[in-house]
Amino acid sequence: MNDHYYSSKPTSASDKNTFEKELRGHRLRFTSDAGVFSRDGIDYGSRVLIAMMEIKSDSAVLDVGCGYGPIGLTAAKLTPQGRVTLIDVNERAVELARSNASANGIRNVEFAVSDLFSSMNDRRFDVIVSNPPIRAGKAVVHRLLEEAYEHLNPGGSLWIVIQNKQGAPTARAKLEDIFGNDAVTEVGKDKGYRVYRASR
Repeated sequence: MNDHYYSSKPTSASDKNTFEKELRGHRLRFTSDAGVFSRDGIDYGSRVLIAMMEIKSDSAVLDVGCGYGPIGLTAAKLTPQGRVTLIDVNERAVELARSNASANGIRNVEFAVSDLFSSMNDRRFDVIVSNPPIRAGKAVVHRLLEEAYEHLNPGGSLWIVIQNKQGAPTARAKLEDIFGNDAVTEVGKDKGYRVYRASR
């Protein structure tokens, strides 16, 4: 069976790739590997979300499905007085994110292997960010949206990016069902990707 990036323990042989990228004015160095999402470079959807997400300088942030860390580590740069928790079901991805934080001198972060929110217990956050694991299926994505609501502080917001052809309209309808119609905003769109903010 082939590995998916949402496998908990990828079995594919390590094949690391290191590259640099400027994100929100910060030059960051990343190492990715086989068996994780978007090994060859930061995928376009993640870059769209990174460009549009709004995070205050003292926020408690959660990156769900962090991969090797581009969204969460950029968030950590945006909230120097805050703290970012990066979680992923994929153990290899979490280890890469941890080493990428260290390589970039980013210290206001913590990491956990977690099947969606399973290891977060009753923790709550000001901001949750995610490029959802679309290939894991609609049920998984919708569970992420539902559980995100429970892990937001009052006034907190969920930021997600989804491609039109991969279910953006359905995801927006689900967000409106969970958060309420007036609480969901399309922040922007780029090449078929849509960024939604849902506020609790």
